Amino acid sequence: MRPVDLAAFIERLAQVSGEAILPFFRTQLSIVDKGDGRFDPVTEADRAAETVIRRHIRQAFPTHGVLGEEFETEQPDAEYLWVIDPIDGTRAFICGLPVWGTLIGLMQGGNPVMGVMHQPYTGELFFGDGGQAKMKGPRGAREMHASRCENLSDAHLMTTDPRLFKGDEAAGYARVESEVRLARYGTDCYAYAMLASGQVDLVIESGLKPYDIVALIPIIEGAGGIITTWDGKSAKDGGRVVAAATPALHKAALDKLNG
Repeated sequence: MRPVDLAAFIERLAQVSGEAILPFFRTQLSIVDKGDGRFDPVTEADRAAETVIRRHIRQAFPTHGVLGEEFETEQPDAEYLWVIDPIDGTRAFICGLPVWGTLIGLMQGGNPVMGVMHQPYTGELFFGDGGQAKMKGPRGAREMHASRCENLSDAHLMTTDPRLFKGDEAAGYARVESEVRLARYGTDCYAYAMLASGQVDLVIESGLKPYDIVALIPIIEGAGGIITTWDGKSAKDGGRVVAAATPALHKAALDKLNG
């Protein structure tokens, strides 16, 4: 299948998952806490969205694998592996805040090659394939480019929740936040989309799973940004992640994070 066909297919996956999710948004949800010691919610909407995504993948590409947050991994050793987080930002979702999104990424040979972040309530879709990044929304479609920010003192920083950093991680994050112009919290995957679109310059996270980040890597890189772990390696397996608009800003953040 040609790349353009894959791009159309991944956008279709975003659309059908959004149709499954929206009837649940801002309603009285059935919520299950799957955490062990901290609140880690999952809803009917999460499961409905991942179910419909998996069904479409099986029908179109029966030899492809699927790794998702809510159900068992299928064919993990396949050449093509779809990586799904049906609702990234479930806490925001259950509070009625539109700063969540559906993440759908595609890996080929173990490397992220394509991804979307879809926010169906606001009608926004962010797409990247590592070479380019585009978004569609109420104002139409446009290419996305990360900012040219190179200095921490000029940077707009986002993280989901600084309380998620522990020990040395917390100290490293605090060193970065003390240097930046602006820090904001609580937007999960939406922060990365804003980095790709040039609104945010730096995103720092910890404790991520592959389904939290695989879809976002081609979007960030397609917009010209840099995304790695805190030790400068590929972020595809999750863990401690830093995304930056420019190489200079990325290096400055890593220097502070690692003390």
